[in-house]
Amino acid sequence: MQELQKILDDALQSFAAIEDATELENAKARYLGKEGSLTGLLKGLGKLSAEERPAAGARINQIKQQIEAALQAQRDAIQRRALQAKLAAESLDVTLPGRGAGVGGLHPVTRTLERIETLFHSIGYAVAEGPEIENDFYNFTALNIPADHPARAMHDTFYIDEQHVLRTHTSPIQIRYMQAHMEKYKHLETMPDIRIIAPGRVYRVDSDATHSPMFHQVEGLWIGEKVGFADLKGVIADFLQNYFETEDMQVRFRPSFFPFTEPSAEMDMSWKGGWLEIGGCGMVHPNVLKHVGIDSEKYIGFAFGMGVERLAMLRYGVSDLRLFFENDLQFLKQFS
Repeated sequence: MQELQKILDDALQSFAAIEDATELENAKARYLGKEGSLTGLLKGLGKLSAEERPAAGARINQIKQQIEAALQAQRDAIQRRALQAKLAAESLDVTLPGRGAGVGGLHPVTRTLERIETLFHSIGYAVAEGPEIENDFYNFTALNIPADHPARAMHDTFYIDEQHVLRTHTSPIQIRYMQAHMEKYKHLETMPDIRIIAPGRVYRVDSDATHSPMFHQVEGLWIGEKVGFADLKGVIADFLQNYFETEDMQVRFRPSFFPFTEPSAEMDMSWKGGWLEIGGCGMVHPNVLKHVGIDSEKYIGFAFGMGVERLAMLRYGVSDLRLFFENDLQFLKQFS
């Protein structure tokens, strides 16, 4: 019996001094393992007489239960201390302000497009859309662009096949809109005016600091019975003054040539003491009106086109067009 009590005292003292779970399991083996001291006593019961065996077995089992209870208690204590240490290391100060989720922002080109659409909508222009893959008729023929025009060359245009291209401008949207407009109002003696802008992506074989194979363009169209060059200049001047938020903005036209307008002009605006070209414009060519079934003797109108990235670069002070498409968050976060 003294030996049993000594085994129990040693086990309790040993378990109480252990702080590591693995070490605790090793200590268990010294007492309860196959070669453990208590296991050895259990194996020795067979050497006792039949009268001594029950009492000895009961005492050994009692000691075993006490050892197992002490072992489990120390396991629980080690786990509890480990949890407390982890919680202390990962403590959270609930009085600190929350970090919150990251908030995205609109791309500067998208911001520019929205601003353009808002400003033109305020003076009665609708926004028209169309496909980015166009056929030869809408992208070239209907716009009075002949077969030998440079725009039809492979080195200038992305061809899908012989009859389809990635649109080189948003002018095809104007053709489609005029066709639909004429069909809708063909029963009327006089059709309502057409006033639209056509913003969207366009594609050309060109890439450098000021050009991109894909870029955005906005074109405008006003067709009616009494539309003149003065209206064109007034619309452009009003837009630029509101876009750049200055009444000092000056606009001038220089004679130019475009197949789809006649007469045609380059649009310049005053900028930092000089003049800066921002796009082209002109009165819609009679051949273009003829292609969509509009009587050029009765109706007249103007069209203009501007690069959206050019307007964005000027407004935000960006010097390289390619920055808009490199997806550099350091650059884009400036506009959020």
